[in-house]
Amino acid sequence: MKNTMTALTLALAVALASAQAPKTAPAPAKPSEHVQKDVTRHRAMAAAHEAAAKCLEAGRGEDECVKQLQAACKGLGIGKYCGMRHEH
Repeated sequence: MKNTMTALTLALAVALASAQAPKTAPAPAKPSEHVQKDVTRHRAMAAAHEAAAKCLEAGRGEDECVKQLQAACKGLGIGKYCGMRHEH
């Protein structure tokens, strides 16, 4: 359980750090529709992973939290872990 929480916390920290990193190239004035859809999917997956981390922090079982993650990510990511898999 500790490894799972550590991995989720690390993944969240990396995601937040990269989201706050300064951009080296100027962004296009208006992203294409495809890019906008990708942004929306990434934000939805991030929110699902954040909810899974909070579920684990709350002391709920790993099985319950994984089921919650799978339901929130249905149709968003690849595989049953919402496009993100790490060792347990």
